[in-house]
Order: sequence, then structure tokens, then C-alpha cells
Amino acid sequence: MPLNSEIIISDTSCLILLTKIDELDLLRKMGKDVFITPEINLEFGKSLPDWIKIKDPIDKHYQKLLEREIDRGEASAIILALEIPNSILLIDDLKGRKIASELDLRYSGTFGLILRAKQEGIVKVIRPIIERIQNTNFRYNKKLLESILEQAGE
Repeated sequence: MPLNSEIIISDTSCLILLTKIDELDLLRKMGKDVFITPEINLEFGKSLPDWIKIKDPIDKHYQKLLEREIDRGEASAIILALEIPNSILLIDDLKGRKIASELDLRYSGTFGLILRAKQEGIVKVIRPIIERIQNTNFRYNKKLLESILEQAGE
């Protein structure tokens, strides 16, 4: 199923990175709805386009429990992903991804989103996008980067 028929819930790091490389619009192109939580909005600290909707998770108790392991933004994004059926969580933090996996959530990182954009024909090539990421302070695994480029055929 194409990602653009799904609901995307983004963590702060994805918003920050996509903003730094001037690719925030990829979220809108890839999802029918894009949500963040008030905590993520606060962490991001800049104005966002109106197509990014802010939604507060209902289960604050479970969120508080997760905050013992990960930061507030990640915890709130995970709870929101649990509460919204057919959503996909965008999260780059390894600890947050492990928790998402343990909770059987569908998730991806920013590199996965970029690869999927290429696979779905939303972008023609990803190498220039990846090169812009390399010029930021974003931490990434070089083997993952090579794998993404290989999967993209670049």
C-alpha cells in the first residue's frame, strides 16, 4: 500500500532534519495526513505548515511510563501511533524504534521515508537529498546510508 494513503506521525528529529535539507514537503507528499503531538511541536520550536496537524495523545499515563525510557516527544509520538489505526511512525532514535518494534507499531526513519519516496516516484533521485543530509549534524550509520542508496539503485 502506498504510504500516501496512510497517516504519518512524525517525531521531532524527522521534522528537524527534513527542514534543514528543505524537504519537509516530502511528509505531505507521502501521507494523506501528517500528525505531531504538542510535545513535538514544543521541541521543534518553529512554526509549521498548516497541513501538519497537532493531536494530543489520550493515554497520558502510558506516555509517562514511556518517558522513563525515552524523551517526551518520542513517547508522545509512540502513544499517538498506538491510538491512530493504520498510521506509520517516523522516528530516528534507536531506543524509540526498539520500543515501537516491541509494541508492533509500523515505523520508519527519515532515510526510509526518502527511499519510499523514490520507490513511489515522488522523487526521481535520492542521492542529492542524502548528500544534503551528510552536510548536516545528523548522526547516521554509514552502512545504512549505503544500503539505502543501493536499494534506490543509485
